[in-house]
Amino acid sequence: MKKLLLIIPIIIAIAGFFFVKVSADNSNYIKKGAYMSDKKVLIAYYSYSGNTKQLAEKIQKQTNADMFEIKTVKAYPSSYNAVVEQAKREKTEDVRPELQAKVDNIQNYDVVFLGTPVWWYTMAPALKSFISENDLNGKIVVPFCTHGGGGASDTFTDIAKLSPNAKVLKGFAVYETSAGDKEVSDWLKGLDL
Repeated sequence: MKKLLLIIPIIIAIAGFFFVKVSADNSNYIKKGAYMSDKKVLIAYYSYSGNTKQLAEKIQKQTNADMFEIKTVKAYPSSYNAVVEQAKREKTEDVRPELQAKVDNIQNYDVVFLGTPVWWYTMAPALKSFISENDLNGKIVVPFCTHGGGGASDTFTDIAKLSPNAKVLKGFAVYETSAGDKEVSDWLKGLDL
């Protein structure tokens, strides 16, 4: 009986050690894996030439977010000059083209990444349509864009104007397809989501 009384504290001590060790390991695991894991994330993007789609896919690879490609009912012309002229006209007339599909459950998302090529110093009209048709109130909006050399221009400020009741974070602008995985990763980490 005396031996049993001596062994019980040792057993309790050993069990306590393993319990604390397992708990500590679990909490470290949770911290390491918590990058946006507590948020429902959507990446919605419009891509004409494929550059913005490539960037959206790089973001998705690192965030494991749901993807939604914004497509217009009426396709843009394949000729570059024709697209440039149409985009200029649509910007001047504030055209918001009809979209092929909608996100049925936008209310379920906490964070919405919005991607677009830069057309005439701002977002493509298709993204304007998407923002107008979806309630982004109270959401975290993260803009990103691809451009041909002129930078983001007014793209991010215009997205913020169309999303006045959302928290719009720092945008990410990339020349064509020049962003590498590390550059995307550094930007995402800097968002502190």
